[in-house]
Amino acid sequence: MSKKIGILGGMSYESTIKYYDLILKKYYEKFKKYNYPEIFIFSLNFQKIVDYENNNQKQNLINYLLYGIKTLEKSGADFVIMAANSPHNVYNEIINKVKIPMINIAKVTIKKAKGDNLNNLLLLGTKYTMQSTYYHEIADKYNIKIITPDLNEQDEINSIISKELCIGQFNDSSKNKIIDIINKYNIDGVILGCTELPLLLSQKDISINLLNTLEIHVDAALNYSIDN
Repeated sequence: MSKKIGILGGMSYESTIKYYDLILKKYYEKFKKYNYPEIFIFSLNFQKIVDYENNNQKQNLINYLLYGIKTLEKSGADFVIMAANSPHNVYNEIINKVKIPMINIAKVTIKKAKGDNLNNLLLLGTKYTMQSTYYHEIADKYNIKIITPDLNEQDEINSIISKELCIGQFNDSSKNKIIDIINKYNIDGVILGCTELPLLLSQKDISINLLNTLEIHVDAALNYSIDN
């Protein structure tokens, strides 16, 4: 019997949909059966998340995320994944306040980077993520160096995410802007540290190694669910 998956979503709905879709597709590819794990999705009010992050209202953010996670607990989920990168900035403040396990997207991504022998990474994501330290703190434990784009580039990436990707708009011009930013840096890998970015940019678009945090997170969740 698979462990029941709780997805804390809505951050944004575009990537939450992809989480659900990819978990089930990967399960079928692996087993060629319909015995999919049971999945609960609780979709948060995205504007609240954005406002709490942008206004540095850390405790409000923690409380709201806990509300969603505990709702998934009560629904019967055996473990939870937060279907976004940025809320993992407060993962350490949350994990000890919940009763069920949570899979940390940053931790599984850095472990994947180490396994792929990628040691010098560019972190892309929302401005909140790029200016947070949670990826760096985990990477330090694996002797991996993380750099971020300059402030103007951060603004440009953040604008593409918030004004386009989060509402399902995928433009080649925006993809090319992000590729141009990546190509400025001497790195051996890129963390697509926003779960909307893999909806725009994939490995076929660029030669540098891309760490697709959405897919890495999904793989970890599916493996945890079916590991008996």
